[in-house]
Amino acid sequence: MERAKEIAGILLDIGAVKVSIDPPFTWTSGIKSPVYCDNRKLISHPSARKQIIDGFVGILREQNVKPEFLGGTATAAIPWAAFFAHELNLPMVYIRSEKKAHGAGKQVEGDLPSGKRVLIVEDLISTGGSSVAAASAVQNECKGVVTDVFAIVSWELDESKKVFASAGLKLSTLTNFSNIIGLALERGQITEEEWAKILEFKKDPRGWGSIYNLT
Repeated sequence: MERAKEIAGILLDIGAVKVSIDPPFTWTSGIKSPVYCDNRKLISHPSARKQIIDGFVGILREQNVKPEFLGGTATAAIPWAAFFAHELNLPMVYIRSEKKAHGAGKQVEGDLPSGKRVLIVEDLISTGGSSVAAASAVQNECKGVVTDVFAIVSWELDESKKVFASAGLKLSTLTNFSNIIGLALERGQITEEEWAKILEFKKDPRGWGSIYNLT
């Protein structure tokens, strides 16, 4: 809990988390959300960046995960996989959202031999679809072994939990929706009214927009 609150604080301090009820943010999945988290901002803050990587190392040791490669999802997680791989002195690859339509037609970029244990690194988990797709690409294209996904933030959506469970993948995150929004309320960065509406989003993310005629 201490780590989760610390990372939540970093995200709030640098303005990576934004709240907007009307208009809402539109995620890649089409979901209308009152919250947006831009972890790309973190790469410009060396001290925050170090805390993120230290957190990843901590989870790795606590859970005794022993990857041979790190795999970053394109594009937002590529720098995090690179920072993490450098810290661990491990090789890395990155995974495109889809196969290239030209050249070698690869989806997994780098030099990944068959059968290696690959830890997928993500910046943020919403529905979980992109993480599972990345793991499938490593498994199918390179015969890699993928059991775990590490991410900075999870929105804790029930949909993502089902997606990861169905794929047989374990998700570990540094912080989550509850810690970020709870701390924002505690600090007075959002109002009680905003907090209540955000909690409604978590209960029904795909239907939340229609409640406020925001679709």
